Amino acid sequence: MTGLRARAARTLQAAAAACRPVAWLDALTPHVGMRSRCDIAYGAHPRQRLDLHLPPGTPRALVVFFYGGSWQDGDRRDYRFVSKALASLGCATVVPDYRVFPDTAFPGFMADAAAAVAWAHARSPSLGVDPRRLFLMGHSAGAHIAVLLATDPDYLRALGSPGRVLAGAIGLAGPYDFLPLRDPMLERVFPEATRHASQPLHFVRGGEPPLLLASGRRDRTVDPGNSARMAARLRAVGSPVVERYYPGIGHLLVLAALGAPLRRLAPTLRDVAAFIDANLGSLRDGAVGASG
Repeated sequence: MTGLRARAARTLQAAAAACRPVAWLDALTPHVGMRSRCDIAYGAHPRQRLDLHLPPGTPRALVVFFYGGSWQDGDRRDYRFVSKALASLGCATVVPDYRVFPDTAFPGFMADAAAAVAWAHARSPSLGVDPRRLFLMGHSAGAHIAVLLATDPDYLRALGSPGRVLAGAIGLAGPYDFLPLRDPMLERVFPEATRHASQPLHFVRGGEPPLLLASGRRDRTVDPGNSARMAARLRAVGSPVVERYYPGIGHLLVLAALGAPLRRLAPTLRDVAAFIDANLGSLRDGAVGASG
């Protein structure tokens, strides 16, 4: 397994050098009968567009997925393999683009993300999905966005959505407690006056939706301590959280393991499936959420 991980890491490094580190996984991940509606506007800006991917039959849940890219890059079309993986679980997926630096700085991309979630929440009944079965999910910078939306309800409330509308949120290799900044570019992405408000950990006060926080032990891009500190804070106030740490796994592979060729390397899809199942079950049972 170690040799397989090393080969996967070399493949991802080579793909990253071509600026599309995970897009190649789409062609190698089964289609599972997924149906797509692409290039849907949720705002007026060219980056405010999204793709909707539907599983065969009626979706059991709706997931809004935010990709990473240091809040400076990314393209929703590179992440169809994520939607295919979620479709295999019976989930519909919304994958939005959002404005990135230098077009906007924090909290501009958060406003876009909230608008995409509001779009998904409003349309879930027409997709046959109970609006309470809405999950957020993200990787890296996208995990930061998803978890900040889950912990600071003001973003969704400002758009007319109830603040607490989520069945859960999933953060893969995310930064949740990353101050002080030591990167001059990130100092521009997060202007000093807004930095305190950019940290999901600062908004944990109890009553948060259930969270799954997963990281690779060998992540050299985002310290896995972000997940550990966030989880500890959530537990301290009684909010449900699941932590998963994958040995020998780096930053990209946590996400890339959702693609069919790399699923043997990390149980990301299995853990996502278990988290969604547990929290859909909680809705049926009337419980607050699953932890573990």
